[in-house]
Amino acid sequence: MPEPAAAAVRERSFLAFDFGTRRVGVASGNTLLRQARGLKTIAAEGDARFDAIARLIAEWQPDALVVGVPFHPDGAEHDNTRRARRFARQLHGRFRLPVHEVDERYTTTEALAAGARDADAAAAALILEQHLRNLPEDDDAAA
Repeated sequence: MPEPAAAAVRERSFLAFDFGTRRVGVASGNTLLRQARGLKTIAAEGDARFDAIARLIAEWQPDALVVGVPFHPDGAEHDNTRRARRFARQLHGRFRLPVHEVDERYTTTEALAAGARDADAAAAALILEQHLRNLPEDDDAAA
C-alpha cells in the first residue's frame, strides 16, 4: 500500500527592507530555507527609490514584503519609527502586496559587528531572518 503523500507546504518568498531616509537595504529569502541574503542598498529618494523597488519586485516576484521598524531601546517610538511605518504603508499601497513590520533594533549594529560590506543589505537580511523565525512551521496561512 503506498504511503500517504506529505502535505505540501507552499514555499513563500519575501523581500525585506531596512529603511533609512537616505538608503534602503534590501534582502531576499523564503520559507523553504528560512534564510535570507542581502541583495543591495538603494541610495535614492522619492520616486527613484520606488522605481528601484519596483524593479526588484518584478525580478524576485515576492509573495510579501517585510519592513524593519526601529524603536528606542526601551521600545518607545521615535521619528524614524513613524517614517518606517509610512514607508511600509507606501509599499502596500503601490505594490498591493502584504507588508509585515519587524522590530529592527540593533540590526545595523549587528551587521557592522559581523563585518558586513553592505551594512544596510545585511541588516535587511537580519530583519527578514527574524520574520522567518517567527513564522509558524506550517505557514500556508501566513502571508
